[in-house]
Amino acid sequence: MTNPLDRSFALPAAALRVHDQRARLVAENIANTDTPNYKARDLDFRTALREAGGSGELRATNARHLQASGPAGSAQVLYRVPESPSLDGNTVESHAEQARFAENTVRYQAALNFLGSRIQGLIGAIKGE
Repeated sequence: MTNPLDRSFALPAAALRVHDQRARLVAENIANTDTPNYKARDLDFRTALREAGGSGELRATNARHLQASGPAGSAQVLYRVPESPSLDGNTVESHAEQARFAENTVRYQAALNFLGSRIQGLIGAIKGE
């Protein structure tokens, strides 16, 4: 039987781990912008979150709810197909990678804020506020 606190923190904690992994991959891509034959890598966030411990699944509690559909499979590191390939075989597009890094940072901060608000809520409940 799982602890209610574990269930409460499982999804935000898993999201933080996946965002951290994605930040590392995108940072490696940016660092290797000028490396010949370097292939840009990324991961499928939904699949990685599911494997990291968060369900990542929507639950339909009514027959009239829309059913979510998304990619299935393993959360492996994937290679990105470039919009404009370079002559040296490098598939990193620095402007796109910087945008992905910024987006991932915002999402990481949102997950961190969500986790912090849950903790503050529990502290308030313990204090009787």
